[in-house]
Amino acid sequence: MSSKEAQFLANEQGVDLVEIAANANPPVVKIIDWGKFQYQKMKEEAKNRKKAREKQSELKQMKIGLKISENDLNIKIRKMREFLDDGDRVKIMVIFKGREMAHKEIGTELLNKVLGLLGDDAVVEGKSQFNGRNLSVQVRKK
Repeated sequence: MSSKEAQFLANEQGVDLVEIAANANPPVVKIIDWGKFQYQKMKEEAKNRKKAREKQSELKQMKIGLKISENDLNIKIRKMREFLDDGDRVKIMVIFKGREMAHKEIGTELLNKVLGLLGDDAVVEGKSQFNGRNLSVQVRKK
């Protein structure tokens, strides 16, 4: 219909004539209540932002000392699996204290043991790195 007819209908119903697709040939317009349209649009954007925040994976950190007992290590492994199942990434940090820095190979062995215990659930992102007194690596869900 012509733009004059559409404008007349909108005025008759007490609502607005809103241009939806300006680039179309001919342009597409809708007869709607502008306030209601804006409200629904705002609600939809808020819902999309909330979903986007929920989907973002967080980076969780798990610190492990060289002298950790087997049982404590199993508890930390279980917690890491929970983080991975929730969709989060996990940064595993082996902490060196005092003279332990002289035996970096023990820390590497512990890190490899942890990765082995995580098994096929985790994929390593990058190589392990030494940052000061910490040996760290990031893992994510397969």
